[in-house]
Amino acid sequence: MPHVLLVDDEEALRESLCYSLQKEGYSVTAVADGQSAIKQFHKQVPDVILLDLMLPEVDGMELCWRIRAFSDVPIVMLTARDQDADKVWGLEAGADDYVTKPFNTRELMARIKAVLRRRVEKQS
Repeated sequence: MPHVLLVDDEEALRESLCYSLQKEGYSVTAVADGQSAIKQFHKQVPDVILLDLMLPEVDGMELCWRIRAFSDVPIVMLTARDQDADKVWGLEAGADDYVTKPFNTRELMARIKAVLRRRVEKQS
């Protein structure tokens, strides 16, 4: 069962996504800030990270850079920042995909499956 680390400060969204991810067969750890995400990452390395950009303490971009310094775990940015420059910045920081809010849950699930599939293919 693939493990997802969900990092978003919006409680209602975290709860909704946890439900949807679990329904799709993922185990999920959800945290509300960047500092908690770093701690959780070191406790249990996830198979994929869903990462909001605008977070308290350590923002999503900084968190992405930090994780990329030592890990190639897939990162899907999940954010309300929808300007082209933000998308390019996020992808250049090391994100594997960039999904803007509001989003279609089915599309998000397909994108998660795609980054996980590419990771498995890369490891083969």
